[in-house]
Amino acid sequence: MPYPAGHRPEVKKRIIASARRLFNRHGFQAVSLDAIMAGAGLTRGGFYSYFGSKSELYAEVLGCFFTEPEWQSCWEGVEVDLAARDAGPQVVRAYLSRQHYEDVENSCPMVALPTDVSRGDKRARRAFETVFAAMVSVLERGIAARTKPTQGRNRRDAAQAIAALCIGGMVVARALENRAAADALRDACMGAALRLGGWRPAQRRPRRG
Repeated sequence: MPYPAGHRPEVKKRIIASARRLFNRHGFQAVSLDAIMAGAGLTRGGFYSYFGSKSELYAEVLGCFFTEPEWQSCWEGVEVDLAARDAGPQVVRAYLSRQHYEDVENSCPMVALPTDVSRGDKRARRAFETVFAAMVSVLERGIAARTKPTQGRNRRDAAQAIAALCIGGMVVARALENRAAADALRDACMGAALRLGGWRPAQRRPRRG
């Protein structure tokens, strides 16, 4: 009996979602194909009908809400409208939000996987660069609305610095044992990124005890 229309794309999405959760939680090297397929409700035998290798899957996992219209990790209480004029500050606030910090499995993979990417093959590095470039492009458009056309180079530089602040800030925050210190770091990075983009800084939130 043939599978219904749309079966194959749906199964592929399930595999990618399972891999993203596991890679974000454990890293690329520590996750087996058996675990990925089990997380998708499938057996290992079907993996190679969808992907040529674990590295090929890894490259697809590196997508994020800058490149995937159906990205499921607009975390509760945090939304990003990439078509909005204020998409830039929305991205900064979402990326450095408490919700993103706490939802490790559904993170943007650029936070969890940069070290793995640097050790990976060219396909993985290109995928990372594509997602990072998409983030920079969104941020640059937001800056462009507030600056003169002759400042294009400065806008690009600022957008790259803001993206690095967002990703790096979240990486370091998650590495800290002290939650109050992690929250303070996220707030500091968010304020610096918003000021660099010429956007209104976020209001200070009360610290957790």
